[in-house]
Amino acid sequence: MRKNSDWFFIVIIFFTLVGTGCNRSTASTSSIPTETNPLMPATTPFVTDTSTVPTIAAPSRTVASSQIPKSSPSTTATLFPSPSLTPLPTLTFTPGLTPTYAILRGTVLEQANCRYGPGAAYLYKYGLYPGNNIEIIGRNEPGTWIVIRAIGGTNPCWVKASLLDIHGEVMSVAPAELPLPMSPYYGPLTGIFAERNGNDVTISWNPMELRAGDDSLQYPYLVEAWLCQNGQLTFSPIGSWETVVTVQDEPGCSNPSHARVYGVEKHGYTLWMNVPWPPP
Repeated sequence: MRKNSDWFFIVIIFFTLVGTGCNRSTASTSSIPTETNPLMPATTPFVTDTSTVPTIAAPSRTVASSQIPKSSPSTTATLFPSPSLTPLPTLTFTPGLTPTYAILRGTVLEQANCRYGPGAAYLYKYGLYPGNNIEIIGRNEPGTWIVIRAIGGTNPCWVKASLLDIHGEVMSVAPAELPLPMSPYYGPLTGIFAERNGNDVTISWNPMELRAGDDSLQYPYLVEAWLCQNGQLTFSPIGSWETVVTVQDEPGCSNPSHARVYGVEKHGYTLWMNVPWPPP
């Protein structure tokens, strides 16, 4: 009787355990909720049998012959083409554009005064004597006054060309201009005025008061004028003992006439002042 009861309890326990396991498996599967995104379409089940997958054919398209390119573009693109370098032009200089001037030799024919400028109106610098051999290194525009120096020397001055025997053509020498020595003691002239009466132009200025001993014993005033004469602008240096000079200035030149005035003392020249030139 005891053995039968033991088997009875074993059977009951067995069925109890089997029922519990089945219920647990079912509960665990059904208890996982399935979340569905309303914005996404339902997924298609994975298909393992490819024979059931439908084949989608690409739509056919007819292309006109005019739309077919005649040549296929190159598949190799040059992103940074090498620039072709053009050689710079060679600069050439035409000979003869810059005139070539000569340095001549000459011999003094008679005693002459060598001056600071091309004219008798300028201060005396030193004297020349017959037979002196000199170099000729410059000239004024017409070649009537020339710049000379001792051969190999460094102290040039102006002398009248007619007083020398020039060994060569004077116009082959370069046009020149020498700076005038400046006075360290006197300022420029004042009160400069000019008025015209026909072709006569009268220039005037205030007198310069010199200290004792500063008189050069030469012209105390210098006028450098560029005057229209015979249709050409001509340079005319004029020395004056007075504070007024009258010059001839004609119409008919393409460039305007003008003039400037200096005071003169034995040490040199004052700064020049322009003359307010009256029109023709």
